[in-house]
Amino acid sequence: MSRIGKKSIIIPKEVEIKISGARVVVLGPKGELKKEFSPLVNFKIEEDKIFVSVTSSGSQKTNSTLWGLSRALLNNMIVGASRGFEKILEFSGVGFKAQVKGRDLELILGFTNPVLINGPSGINFQVEKNTIKVSGIDKDSVGQVAALIRAARPPEPYKGTGIKYKDEIIIKKAGKKAVAGA
Repeated sequence: MSRIGKKSIIIPKEVEIKISGARVVVLGPKGELKKEFSPLVNFKIEEDKIFVSVTSSGSQKTNSTLWGLSRALLNNMIVGASRGFEKILEFSGVGFKAQVKGRDLELILGFTNPVLINGPSGINFQVEKNTIKVSGIDKDSVGQVAALIRAARPPEPYKGTGIKYKDEIIIKKAGKKAVAGA
């Protein structure tokens, strides 16, 4: 049995949900999200809560995984449409710069040419000093774009330069001279 799937999802007052078969549309103040779920999953709305269940057809393991996954995805859709998601990245290094150009993000990271990260629809960039804020209503796309930005120049363990998530801890290694003197 899925422990996550058993939990009900509370629907905020500003969010409207439309369910037609396996297709779910969530409308909120931040925008609209649509998703096609597995036909094995059923959604039931009671007052201000949604309950997720699975049909009896299929294997027990498949049903359990689909149950928890569908509940988590629907919860992410509701949170995204009502509050949105954001990831904050920090960059450090000599001459490193970031600036927003239209919908895209231009990163100057010590390479010959600047790195251009295309901003998909629904994703917004904000740059302040040495931080980049990626925000949007779809949790998957916010995380994917943040991962692309981090992959442009991952943090290196000797000096600590590069792009890292705000809450990420980089463990620095001792250099050759520090190891040879010990």
